[in-house]
Amino acid sequence: MQTKNILGVDVGGSNMKAAIVDVKNGELVTERIKIETPIPATPKSMAKVFVDLVKQLKYKGKAIGCGFPSIIMDGVCHSAANIDKKWKGTDVGALFSKASGRDVYVTNDADAAGLSEMQYGIGRGVKGTVLLITIGTGLGTALFSNGRLVPNTEFGHLPFKGDIAEKYVSKTAMRRDNLDWDEFGKRFNEYLHVVERLVSPNLIILGGGFSKKIELFSGHFDIETKVVPAEMFNEAGIIGAALYAHLRRPK
Repeated sequence: MQTKNILGVDVGGSNMKAAIVDVKNGELVTERIKIETPIPATPKSMAKVFVDLVKQLKYKGKAIGCGFPSIIMDGVCHSAANIDKKWKGTDVGALFSKASGRDVYVTNDADAAGLSEMQYGIGRGVKGTVLLITIGTGLGTALFSNGRLVPNTEFGHLPFKGDIAEKYVSKTAMRRDNLDWDEFGKRFNEYLHVVERLVSPNLIILGGGFSKKIELFSGHFDIETKVVPAEMFNEAGIIGAALYAHLRRPK
């Protein structure tokens, strides 16, 4: 009988976070620990932090799930917006598996958060098209059609305002441009209009740390689609990564 407790690792542009998760109910069974993402965020330096997280949690299981800030296809990194360019073309799953001595299953970080929200959170049981947008260092997105993931959408990298969307509206942009919540809300509303036209979703879920503060900027939203805060908050990436490993590992 396979264990229901799996280590999930959420790799971000600022921090690498991990915890052991009960994938039956989507709850953490250990504390959540985090280590700052190394600078430069190269494969070698990040693999070391990955192993440190496994050791700190004293994880004895064979499978590890990992959400990674990149387009991920068959475990291989195909983009590097907030990590070192050396990652492009690297088999993330193979690298982390070799470093940790475990079977590591890797998916896009926003897709991991979306899996968590659709399995255990506010997206559970929602039919039609659901779009999760995570607001953090950049913008992550996860798209679902009748509960099935459409991987690697990366709508945070859409051409927008002469650059890409996350350069105009994200936590990084807010700090850089010294935006207040009203200014941020107006910018985010512009972005919502674009993604609404693209995928005509039945529901948009806002995740990441800003989901706890949605009332501070959502008054500026005027799209037709219902927009709701995520329920899994900062644990979503970890929980979704563990769930991904559970779904992918041999039964």
